[in-house]
Amino acid sequence: MARDYRGRVRWRRFDRRDAVDVGLAAVGVALGYVTFFAGNPVGDPVAGPSWFVAVFPVLLAGPLALRRRAPLISFALIILAVVLQAVLSDDSPEGLQMIYALGLGAFSVAAYSRRMRALAGLGTAAVGYIVYAAANADVRTGEAGQLWAASFFAAALVGAWLWGLAVSTRREGRLHAARAHTAEARTAAAVAEERARLARELHDVVSHHLSVVVVQASGARSSNPDNAATLEKIENSGRESLAEMRRLLGVLREHDGAADLRPQPGLGDLPALASQFEEAGLHVEMTTDGLERGLPDVLALSVYRIVQEALTNVLRHSGASKARVSVDVSSQAVEIEIADNGTRHDEHQTPGHGLVGMRERTALFGGTFEAGPQAAGGYRVRAVCLLDPAT
Repeated sequence: MARDYRGRVRWRRFDRRDAVDVGLAAVGVALGYVTFFAGNPVGDPVAGPSWFVAVFPVLLAGPLALRRRAPLISFALIILAVVLQAVLSDDSPEGLQMIYALGLGAFSVAAYSRRMRALAGLGTAAVGYIVYAAANADVRTGEAGQLWAASFFAAALVGAWLWGLAVSTRREGRLHAARAHTAEARTAAAVAEERARLARELHDVVSHHLSVVVVQASGARSSNPDNAATLEKIENSGRESLAEMRRLLGVLREHDGAADLRPQPGLGDLPALASQFEEAGLHVEMTTDGLERGLPDVLALSVYRIVQEALTNVLRHSGASKARVSVDVSSQAVEIEIADNGTRHDEHQTPGHGLVGMRERTALFGGTFEAGPQAAGGYRVRAVCLLDPAT
């Protein structure tokens, strides 16, 4: 088990970073044993029971092997070793081996932990340092030089912690910038994808109506010779329009694979859509008003897609068991509202393809789009599409 610098628990295999940390711990242990066996070349010898003196270098520097996997635990174990030494003897060790282990531990707990855990590490260091200073015979003398030395040691410990905090802040800033860039790129891709889908659907709807115009003009020309020239122009213009539209929008079909020859859905297909989600385990209460007014095919298709995408989000992300769908058609606008009783809204709040698509479809008809958690619980999507966007 491991925790990244933001404190999230995760598992990973032993890797190069772990090897580096084990090496750093080995250096710290070696410094301790140099002091133990070779006298005082890098610091004061450790006082206390012989068994404790023998294992103290491992207790002090060994936890550095976990400085990235479990930084707070690692630093707490280092402080615990110092506190045990202070309790088991009348003096506290000084020197390079202490500065190395404590400084690297303080840096690591700030650099690789969440902010609260980093502060907890600093608090742990403060408690341990009080015990360490209280047990140090030199500090207890009250001499100015000794007090200055003790203050310098404490300042160095805090400085290492602040250095680690600065590293963590820079890393987090780079991570947030990268995530923002990725989110922006995904949103742009989602907008482009949805607009291409809208263009394909618009092509299908308009092609159908133009084909009807061409067929009717051709039939009328055969039965009405007096207006044959005018009707022929209408027929030819329709055919040219169809050809140009297929040429301009044909590129949108290149990556679609086989074309879907089924008719585009509309308002009459909403009950069947609700039944599909019922079968998937989501209870859908659907109310409609004013459907008899009729809507342009493109607008009816957009209303269907908005309801479809909103219910898909509910099923995938909200954890809801029930959703209410309301479609109200008036003389000026169509109001669509989808509300659920879900408890998870994180995915809804992320600007993914679904919300982008619904917003793009609403904007196509000069309407307004809102999506967010409700005060009473659950999540609500509301879109208003104008029948005449110019108004």
